[in-house]
Amino acid sequence: MTRDGIAGLICLAVAIGMLVLTRGLPQSSFVPIGPDFYPRIVLIIMVVLSVILIASDVLRKRKSAADTPTGAQSPAEKRNYRLVGITFSVFAVYVVLLPLLGYRLATLIFIAALQGVFQPPHGARGWILLLVSALATTVLTYVVFEHYLSVLLPRGNWTGW
Repeated sequence: MTRDGIAGLICLAVAIGMLVLTRGLPQSSFVPIGPDFYPRIVLIIMVVLSVILIASDVLRKRKSAADTPTGAQSPAEKRNYRLVGITFSVFAVYVVLLPLLGYRLATLIFIAALQGVFQPPHGARGWILLLVSALATTVLTYVVFEHYLSVLLPRGNWTGW
């Protein structure tokens, strides 16, 4: 089993354990959707994705064993540690900017920067697409959390919104 399969098993165990813990959450008598609803949805999705990860790891192992002649080794995967470091740096800047600029501006900058790191835009169309998708993602998450779920998102000390 590769790292993917091991990670899938760990995530599956954590998700199932936390699902069991949600049984202890109090039930709401005022609304049909209680405090256990959203954690359970997220944990069920985590269980499904973990099972898919484990299954794909097992199937990939079987396929590579069938395709690779006996005694031959598969080529090593190329690891991009530089990209991992840049991603963590962009996230750290986001964490610093969040209380200063507020959720809306900091998230817009974060998503645009991360998209630019993963797939640098080429030409005017690429920049427009990057900005539109960052703006749409920010607006969608803001509307869902602030208005639908009534979660207060951080306001900026510098901006006030």
